[in-house]
Amino acid sequence: MVLLTDLPPEIVQHVLGYVDPPDLGRVPLVCKNLYHTVKGNSAIFRSVYLNILDRPADQFNVNWEQIVKDTAHLQAIGRRDRGQDKENELPFVYDTVKALLRNASVATDTERSRNAELLDGIFSEEANQSAFLCRSFIFERAGKDHNLLYDPTPRVDHQKSAQLHCLYGVPILQAKPGSPWTRANEMRLYACAKVYDLRQYTEKTKWGPFMDDDTDRVDWEKVEAIMIVIGSNLRKLRLTSFPECKDHWELSFAGVWPQSYVPSPFACQPESLELQDPYDITGNWLRVVCFLDYTDFFAYNFSTQNVINPSQPLPAIDFGEATRLILMKLHVTKIEPPGPDDGQELPVVYFEGVSRSLDDSRDENANSDLRGMRGSVRLTREGEVRWTTFSIFSGEERWRSESVQIGGVRSAKGVLGNWFDKDFDHRGPAGPTAFWKVPEGITNSQVQSALSYDFNNESEDEYEPLESPQSGDEDGEEEMVGWHFTTRVAQDD
Repeated sequence: MVLLTDLPPEIVQHVLGYVDPPDLGRVPLVCKNLYHTVKGNSAIFRSVYLNILDRPADQFNVNWEQIVKDTAHLQAIGRRDRGQDKENELPFVYDTVKALLRNASVATDTERSRNAELLDGIFSEEANQSAFLCRSFIFERAGKDHNLLYDPTPRVDHQKSAQLHCLYGVPILQAKPGSPWTRANEMRLYACAKVYDLRQYTEKTKWGPFMDDDTDRVDWEKVEAIMIVIGSNLRKLRLTSFPECKDHWELSFAGVWPQSYVPSPFACQPESLELQDPYDITGNWLRVVCFLDYTDFFAYNFSTQNVINPSQPLPAIDFGEATRLILMKLHVTKIEPPGPDDGQELPVVYFEGVSRSLDDSRDENANSDLRGMRGSVRLTREGEVRWTTFSIFSGEERWRSESVQIGGVRSAKGVLGNWFDKDFDHRGPAGPTAFWKVPEGITNSQVQSALSYDFNNESEDEYEPLESPQSGDEDGEEEMVGWHFTTRVAQDD
């Protein structure tokens, strides 16, 4: 019988290239010969990496041995039985997940990333979700102490857990994953308390999902709350059963890395300006806007009973919300070098377009529901992708949004942020929004038919914008009529 160690070195190396990462760590313990074969052998670690993970775009700057060892350690952490044995590993898990996603790729539009599948297998375990994805402030408030005070300096572990949850991409809607559902355990109530709290909208935060320190650093706890609110409403409306929503809200680690969007083979060939756009803006985007009835929104923020300690969050919201679906068709209009406050790696790209409500039951003539859009995309100094959009009514900018793209440049996951009055009205209204790119030429089902509406048959100069709702009107209910979607999330759904 021929021993493995008796084989030629190149054959031994080839065989060990198919060993799983956790087992590769045990091979050097077998004997001195195998120890010296594995130790410092970058070729073996490269083979193991490429056999289980995606081929990275930049292979020259990959530390094969370190990532394989980190992957094995991540899998080992995930298999630990007790939650308290996992929680101290949050910094390592955060760094390793981000490293795996940075090097993720998709070979075709039908093949899923192997990096994403590996992470999906680890985080499908409820114990791992609790240990790493449910550690932000709102989860602590919902699961432990409803009277927690805001920390003036956001905690690092809160932020890291919230960002991991956003990268996971499937909103966790219970304070303790897998526990019996109760009203007090429903995360939407606590996420709404953050999203609809006007104290979160300040000049320093740019009225968006950024830190309250006059920087452009992303506040991942705000982004997480936005994701929970929108995801909960889409699920209650059963919109996540349609592929246009399901792939973005029900599939974990779906396209949350740079360059993960796969263009449709039916997309029009871009012109020269589009070829210079690093963000891939031109095309159709599906948008979701959620909001409270303005009377409820105003009372929630300004009633006497809610005048409390500035460090104390507002009570969990038990109001019904409204949701609106919008299809946007955008095209690039101008590209400029980054400004001094922008990330310097990529330019600032400006765009224009039209948007159309998909609530076709409100208006039989859908063409009359076209509105103008304009905005810009740029990098923050941290390298995150920041979107600014304006909705235009009768030639005037009316609503604005500030958002961040989950996963980086050209990620398929999409954009999460806040919408508000373009004049930063401190009386509101304001709320969460999300949008992601959808391919052209979609067919089958009423929703898909609406999404495949042919904007190319409409001249942008021919549409008739609706009158914009005015903030600050005496009749708050009439003020928001233009924003209502026919299906409302009921309090006792």
